[in-house]
Amino acid sequence: MIDLHCHILPGLDDGAQAESDLLDMAKAAMSDGITTIVATPHHKNGSYENTKHTILAAVESANQVLQTNALDLKILPGQECRVYGELIEDLENGKVLSMNDSKYLFVEFPSSEVPRFSKKLFYDIQMAGKIPVIVHPERNQVFMKKPEMLYEFVKNGALTQVTAASVAGKFGKKIASFSLELIEANLTHFIASDAHNVKSRAFHLTDAYNRVREEIGEDRVYFFQENAAYLIDGDHVMVEQPKHMKKKKVLGLF
Repeated sequence: MIDLHCHILPGLDDGAQAESDLLDMAKAAMSDGITTIVATPHHKNGSYENTKHTILAAVESANQVLQTNALDLKILPGQECRVYGELIEDLENGKVLSMNDSKYLFVEFPSSEVPRFSKKLFYDIQMAGKIPVIVHPERNQVFMKKPEMLYEFVKNGALTQVTAASVAGKFGKKIASFSLELIEANLTHFIASDAHNVKSRAFHLTDAYNRVREEIGEDRVYFFQENAAYLIDGDHVMVEQPKHMKKKKVLGLF
């Protein structure tokens, strides 16, 4: 399996802090059936800044450590970039890194808001030849209350990635239910771990796919796994027509 979202690079953010953490997370990922990880350090989230150059160097170093320890896991470069006003400028000057240097760009909203400039920013990202991928929308308070806002982003060309732990119920029943609602409404296109460690923020990717398999079907598991492969190769991902969320289900969550 491919994990598109992971904080496995030591010392860059609130994920792995030391080489030992990298090794522990690598072993846990392999135990979960993961063969490839896209490392996505936080950038411009108010606490951490990790530019393209820094991430590329850290990925090279991490892969060397894995090889030295005979761990059959591959790490690719990515970035979890908080939305901010100068994002396009920094993309052009080489500070912002797309996923494995593809056309797909991971973007993060603050957990409690969707900035007013986001619609214009997403338009500019697409005009720059990139496709914005909204990470963990199921944990954004605005989208949870107003899923129509997420629908509009997807309708206008954005993609989204839900967290495996959310789908697997590790963040509670409400977030798990909302995650499945998003999947059923074709409002998300990838599942990834967003793992930060091996204890409180672990991988759970197999658990998430099993939940999707049970609740929705094998075809949707295939959809997510194939899309992960398409993304890292820079190919077109599969997209289905987004649906409006049913009000009665959304209101029943809160």
